[in-house]
Formats: sequence, C-alpha cells, structure tokens
Amino acid sequence: MERNRSDDIGAKSRAPSGAAIMRADVTEALTRAFFEEWARAGYSGLGLERVARSAGVGKAALYRRWPEKPAMAADLLSRVGLTITDVGDQGSLEGDLEALLLALRRVLRYPLTRRIITDLSAEIERTPALGAAVRPFQRARRERINGLLDRAIARGELSPDVDRETAADIIAAPLYWRLAVVGGRADRDHIARLARMLAAALRADG
Repeated sequence: MERNRSDDIGAKSRAPSGAAIMRADVTEALTRAFFEEWARAGYSGLGLERVARSAGVGKAALYRRWPEKPAMAADLLSRVGLTITDVGDQGSLEGDLEALLLALRRVLRYPLTRRIITDLSAEIERTPALGAAVRPFQRARRERINGLLDRAIARGELSPDVDRETAADIIAAPLYWRLAVVGGRADRDHIARLARMLAAALRADG
C-alpha cells in the first residue's frame, strides 16, 4: 500500500509560510527509484508516476522537486557525474589519472549504472530536451578534468598547449569502452597501466 507522504511534511514540522519541507529521505527514495526504473525500462519508457509509486510517495513530492523528466535526469546525473571526476591532487599526472579512473571504475562496475549510461548515450540524440538538460552537466564535468590538466601543467608535466578537448575525450573513453561496451574487467594493474599510457599520450601532445 502506498504511503501517503505526498505533502512532504512531517506531522510535527511545518514551515511557517505553509511551504513544503523537502525531506531528505523522500529525495533519496525518489533518486533510487528513478535510476532503478531507468535501468529497467530505458529513458523512453521511464514514467515519473511509476517512479513516485516505487519510492512510496505521492506525485506531488516528485513534481515539487523536478517539474519534468529531463530536469530530474539532469539534476541527478549531475550530482553523480561531477562527483566521479572530483578527485584530489595526488601529486603527479599519473596519480591523478589513476585516482580518476578508479573513481570511474567504481561507478561502471554496477550493472544498473552501465545500463543507464549506455542508454543515455543513445537517448540524447533522440530526445533533444534530454540533451539540452544534460549538456551543461557534461561541460561542467569536463571543467573538472581541466583542473587535473592545470595541476599537471603547473608541475611542468604537460605543455600549456596541450589539446584540452582531446584530452577530456581520451581520459575516460578507454575504461568506459572496456567496462560498459565490451563487458571486460579492469583490475588495479590494468588501471595503473592505463594511467601510464594516458599520461604518456598527453605528454606527447606539445
């Protein structure tokens, strides 16, 4: 039986203005249900009402947070995607690359995540609204990679003239292809070797 949490307000806590209080547990339940439903049905078959039912909340709780499906997808993907590439300074280009690849591997290891990412890549071309919503988050993620390149340039490991767009393309692509497309594996030795190869390729530019 569906729990009646559509107003998002606890019995003992109401906002003085009458506005709804955004409960963190409701947001978490909706987030989990959204990704599970996306992985199950694909973006084209993803229904927000079903997401709300799966989360055990009313439709109003969902639409209060996200007015439409592309907005919900963009918001939740940006929260996950930016975290993936937000790695601290490891002291060297290879170290930074290895840390980033390990973070990406943690995400791509999950079958649910792999299904969503591969579906997203295809759906962006079919659904302009989704593409428009997701592109800003993708650009922000590339800016995080620029931070990695900036550190390497400051250390003298890379030329200031390194091709940043191509660098952003190649850093994640080999691991994504191995794990998400061909269903391969990537142990820590593979990650370390891939980081060395990527570092060598970036150094060769300029």
